[in-house]
Amino acid sequence: MTSIRKHRTYTTSILWLLLIFLFGCEKDEKPVYSGETVTDIDGNVYNTVKVGNQLWMAEDLRVTRYNDGTAIPFIFEKTGWANTRRGAFCWYNNEEKLGTLYNWFAVDSDRLAPAGWHIPSHQEWTTLSDFLGGEDIAGGKLKETGGSRWNSPNNSATNDYWFTAVPGGLRSLNGTFSYFGGGAYWWTSTVYDGANAWARNIYWNGTAVGREHVGYIHGLSVRCVKD
Repeated sequence: MTSIRKHRTYTTSILWLLLIFLFGCEKDEKPVYSGETVTDIDGNVYNTVKVGNQLWMAEDLRVTRYNDGTAIPFIFEKTGWANTRRGAFCWYNNEEKLGTLYNWFAVDSDRLAPAGWHIPSHQEWTTLSDFLGGEDIAGGKLKETGGSRWNSPNNSATNDYWFTAVPGGLRSLNGTFSYFGGGAYWWTSTVYDGANAWARNIYWNGTAVGREHVGYIHGLSVRCVKD
C-alpha cells in the first residue's frame, strides 16, 4: 500500500512539473504572426501582428494605386518631387527593392490603405508604444533583429511582436534620399499645422519610438492598422 501511495505521489509530482514547464514555455514564447493577412489593390499580401488590442501590418505598405484603383503618381526626379502638391510615391533611390515612400498628400487622400484598414493616428502610435513599455524603449521591441538591413549596432533590437521595423530611410523636401539603413520613418494621419504632419521614427543606435513634425513634401514609409 505504501509503495502504491509513493507511486501516485511521484506521478502527481511529475504531472505538475510538466504543466509548469509547458505553461512556462508558453509564457516566454514570443508572439508570431496573427494568422490574418491583408491584400492591397495591387495584390500585395501582408502578414499582420497583434500588439495589445491593435492589429498592425507586419510590413511597410508598398501599394502603387489608391484603394479606388486610381494610380498614385510616381515621381523620381528631385525637382518634380520638391514641387508637387498632390499625392505621390517613389522608391528609395528609385530602386523598388529598397522600399516605398509616400508624401503626405497621398496619406491625406484617405484612399491609401486597403479597405478596412487606415493610416494610424499620432495617438494610435502612442497606444502601441505604451503597450510596449513606453516610447523610450518601444523602438527596440519593434526593430528587425540582426544587421542585414539595420546599421550596426542596431541597439536592443528584439522584434518581440514581429512588427519587423526596417530602416527605409526618407526623401527630403528637395527630393534627395537619406538615412537608409539608419532610420525608419512613418507618417501618422495627424496634422501638426498647415505645412507639417506628425511622424514617428526609430534609429539604428537607439531604442525609442521618436516623434516629430515633418513637412508634407517629405517621403516616408507607411504602416497600416486595422479599423
